[in-house]
Amino acid sequence: MPAGRSGPAAQSARRPPLLLPLLLLCVLGAPRAGSGAHMAVISPQDPTLLIGSSLQATCSVHGDPPGATAEGLYWTLNGRRLAPELSRVLNTSTLALALANLNGSRQQSGDNLVCHARDGSILAGSCLYVGLPPEKPFNISCWSKNMKDLTCRWTPGAHGETFLHTNYSLKYKLRWYGQDNTCEEYHTVGPHSCHIPKDLALFTPYEIWVEATNRLGSARSDVLTLDILDVVTTDPPPDVHVSRVGGLEDQLSVRWVSPPALKDFLFQAKYQIRYRVEDSVDWKVVDDVSNQTSCRLAGLKPGTVYFVQVRCNPFGIYGSKKAGIWSEWSHPTAASTPRSERPGPGGGACEPRGGEPSSGPVRRELKQFLGWLKKHAYCSNLSFRLYDQWRAWMQKTHKTRNQDEGILPSGRRGTTRAFT
Repeated sequence: MPAGRSGPAAQSARRPPLLLPLLLLCVLGAPRAGSGAHMAVISPQDPTLLIGSSLQATCSVHGDPPGATAEGLYWTLNGRRLAPELSRVLNTSTLALALANLNGSRQQSGDNLVCHARDGSILAGSCLYVGLPPEKPFNISCWSKNMKDLTCRWTPGAHGETFLHTNYSLKYKLRWYGQDNTCEEYHTVGPHSCHIPKDLALFTPYEIWVEATNRLGSARSDVLTLDILDVVTTDPPPDVHVSRVGGLEDQLSVRWVSPPALKDFLFQAKYQIRYRVEDSVDWKVVDDVSNQTSCRLAGLKPGTVYFVQVRCNPFGIYGSKKAGIWSEWSHPTAASTPRSERPGPGGGACEPRGGEPSSGPVRRELKQFLGWLKKHAYCSNLSFRLYDQWRAWMQKTHKTRNQDEGILPSGRRGTTRAFT
């Protein structure tokens, strides 16, 4: 339409939508007047009801301007016009409404119950809150990454949804003395979590609980008692490296660095490794890594890409007898095992040249030794010592065999001497 001209279409485009003020009704406050011509009041104002309850409400018009009678009024709920049979005229200025078996509020700020004049203008509004009281929060868990802070999270309740705005407060205090404190940094690791950044004492247990409150009541969790030293965790181990073990086609070596966050504190650590093949989502976990920072995985598939992760559990911090909390897993690190050198079906293999010691028997015997480790990972010092001792014995046996057969290190055959 050219500039400067107006018409019904342009006026309609400029007219604000009706739904927006309805949605904002319970946030900004219920209007008490529409266009200024009529005045009305809804009773009860902003009621709070349990799910399944009934509501009896009235809209009463004040004054006696033309058209402001109960006969011309109607109700809407969240912008939707309610059926006429739900209403009845009490007198010339009052229209009643009966709602049964109410469902939970569609928005936590309250549902918008509005009384309209015949022409659709808003006469009065009320916020209708329908929901459930909060349930007892449970499953509180807390951890500390530097022994000065504490992060906690919890589960809001067995059903969780109350359909009403519910406020959760994490409270804590020293067990035997001190006053209640309230955590202030919420939603740090999720919707039901809070972080206490500093000023926590060591060697003294804390009592921690969560309080839930909404318009229909309140609930309090059980009290969790803990010592900061018993809930220490770390970042995942950094610098995880995965590499091949020489030409061994079924093994990979994993090395990592201890988490640096607790390097100034007296503690021990144990580690876990998990690994999976590239095209799988199933992880295999290695539990017996103890406190080492390296591990050799055995029983792997030749020529296969593996993803490996490591995590840490600090324990024994300042003599604490309780286990710490496992860290998150490190970022996946990938490496592939060497391809098998064994000939495929129908294929051939070049035999070693005469005079050169064959590696075939050594590889076969090596596989025999690794047979009992098949489908397992060995990460203990004992296993490594056994493996290294066995390999040295194999090399010595192989050398002795060559000497007995008259093969010298230079590849020349020895002469047989006769003794009398």
